[in-house]
Amino acid sequence: MGLFLLRRLGTFLATLAVASVVVFAVLELLPGNAAQVILGESATPESLAEMEARLGLDRPAPERYAQWVGGWLRGETATSISYGVPTSELIAQRLEVTLPLALIAMLITVVVALVLGVYAAARHNRLGDVGVMAASQLGIAIPNFWFAILLILLFAVHLQWVDAGGFPGWREDDGGGLWLGLRALILPAIALAVVQAAILARVTRSAVLDVLREDFVRTARAKGLTQRQALTRHVLRNAMIPVLTVGGLQFANLVTGTIVVESVFVLPGIGRLVFQAIANRDLLVVRDVVMLLAALVVVVNFVVDVLVAWIDPRIRHH
Repeated sequence: MGLFLLRRLGTFLATLAVASVVVFAVLELLPGNAAQVILGESATPESLAEMEARLGLDRPAPERYAQWVGGWLRGETATSISYGVPTSELIAQRLEVTLPLALIAMLITVVVALVLGVYAAARHNRLGDVGVMAASQLGIAIPNFWFAILLILLFAVHLQWVDAGGFPGWREDDGGGLWLGLRALILPAIALAVVQAAILARVTRSAVLDVLREDFVRTARAKGLTQRQALTRHVLRNAMIPVLTVGGLQFANLVTGTIVVESVFVLPGIGRLVFQAIANRDLLVVRDVVMLLAALVVVVNFVVDVLVAWIDPRIRHH
């Protein structure tokens, strides 16, 4: 296991390094003047020179890259052009919304997908299986933003159980609190989870069916185990590998793809921060957010690899 972890850690660090080079190259080295983009075509030469110095564009690209990466490693980030505060502070504030939102959505996704996927596999080619597959197909076809609007109309406008949008915060001193914060994230989390749960339910069903056809499961059933006992003792653990792999990708997607749902529910999350930074031409914020999201995807994949290797020791030797 130790050698496996070292190999995966090396791959993880190499991927992060490559991702940082790609992000820097895309936003810094492509044709065009970033200072000109920020200030507009009517900017004077003096203001352009001042903005270039502020962005570090008057220094060679390798030096700027080293300063950017070194700042991240030291916990020091650039100051946002439009907000006037370090980008790390902005990102940390927005992650207080996006990360809990993604975690709640992932929890809903996993619970719904496992229940429906195992239920469908246990009733293969029967009415329950057909019903779950039809519902999952409908869930995949529903756009997140449209489902979010339906949730607002039903639970906020018609039933008035929750607010239509906004986020009160996690601190009671600011007028929010844990319960108010969670309540504000329930509908957005459901809107995000509906498509992911539909996809993961189909993956779970296929994985469970594949394991159910294995010889060791038939042997266990021949020894007198009921279908439920075979599922809980032998099938679920072996079926978790593809479920974990897809689930890890889905969690990364939930964090990186919340911009539409956050806009519908007016949530001050990381997605809206990127949208606002692009609108304000704040390339420093865009660069740091994109790098953070890329790093998050790499970290999630690393964690998934470790969990899969723990479930199936044979993977460690490949």
